[in-house]
Amino acid sequence: MYRPTHRRRSAAHKEIIVTTETKPDVVPLDKMANVYIKIRGAIAELTKKYDTEVEALKAQQDEIAAVMKDMLQAMHVRSVNTSGGTVILTEKTRYFPSDWSQFKNFVQENNMFDLLEKRIAQSNMAKYLADLEEAKELRNEDWPYPTGMQSESELTVAVRKPTGK
Repeated sequence: MYRPTHRRRSAAHKEIIVTTETKPDVVPLDKMANVYIKIRGAIAELTKKYDTEVEALKAQQDEIAAVMKDMLQAMHVRSVNTSGGTVILTEKTRYFPSDWSQFKNFVQENNMFDLLEKRIAQSNMAKYLADLEEAKELRNEDWPYPTGMQSESELTVAVRKPTGK
């Protein structure tokens, strides 16, 4: 198991610098990073192969679906029971604004916020909160903090290939 032996904060970079001693029962960090990158490469290769094969199968499915759709429309029916399965013609309607400003005004004026999906634009919220902190610290302004919101942060590990030095 990896155990740091020394930690110190770098004042200039505000980061923790960790050094380790090499012990016989500990796999060195550089070797783990190398294996991690190899595994990521293998996953990428398998994913590419999978995606290619699935894409070909979906193309075949789309061709068959187009023919079946034409057949049902020619028969003027919405479904047909066959020995291979029931073929059903369904209609899906998507709604989207042609002018966001007008649509937003409509929603606000008519108090119809249920027409919108309940989701926060992550990058916009992060920018707002950063601007909020800056406004408080630099300009001593008091911006409203969003109520009814919570956040969740997670630390992850990323490994980059070594650069040729």
